[in-house]
Amino acid sequence: MTDKLVRVYVPATVPMLARLPEHGLAATQAHAVTPTLREWYAEGDEEELEYAAFTRAAQDSLQLIRHDPAAPRRRVVVSADLPATAVGRGDGELGSSVVELPTPVPFAAVAAVHVDGADAAADVDAAVKVVLEALAGDADAQFTVDGTEDHELEWYDPSELKSLLESITGES
Repeated sequence: MTDKLVRVYVPATVPMLARLPEHGLAATQAHAVTPTLREWYAEGDEEELEYAAFTRAAQDSLQLIRHDPAAPRRRVVVSADLPATAVGRGDGELGSSVVELPTPVPFAAVAAVHVDGADAAADVDAAVKVVLEALAGDADAQFTVDGTEDHELEWYDPSELKSLLESITGES
C-alpha cells in the first residue's frame, strides 16, 4: 500500500531555490491543510483551505528574506507532495496550517514553484522591513505586509527552475 501524499506549501527564498535541485529544500516548517485549519475554517472548501495555507507560506517567505539581505525581494513558495509519514504535526493551535518537515524536501517531490514577479519587488522590500512589527500586532506594519497580497505569485513547473533563476539573477 502506498503512503498518502500531502500537499505542503514551503516558504523559501530565491537562493534556496538555487540549491533545490542538488540539495533539496532545507526547511523545518511548511503549511498544509491541517485538521485545525479545517476546524477553524469550517465553511471553507478544499480550494479555500489550500489558498489559506499557501498565503501563510508566502507571508513566512517574507521572514526568510529578512534573514538573507542578499536575497532578491520576491516571495517564494514551493508546492510539494510528500508522503504523509514525512510530514510532522504542527503546533496544534486552532486555525494553524503549520506542519513540521523533519527532512529536506527532495526536488522530485516539487509540484510547482511560485515566485513574485519583478513588479512586486518594491512592495516585498517594504514588507520585509516591517514584518516583525506586523507579527507583533502593529496595524500599520500589517497593512504594508498585506500589500504584498496585491501581487499574485507566478506559477512555474519544476522543469522551468533553471530558466526562472536565470531570469531573476541575470546569470546563466
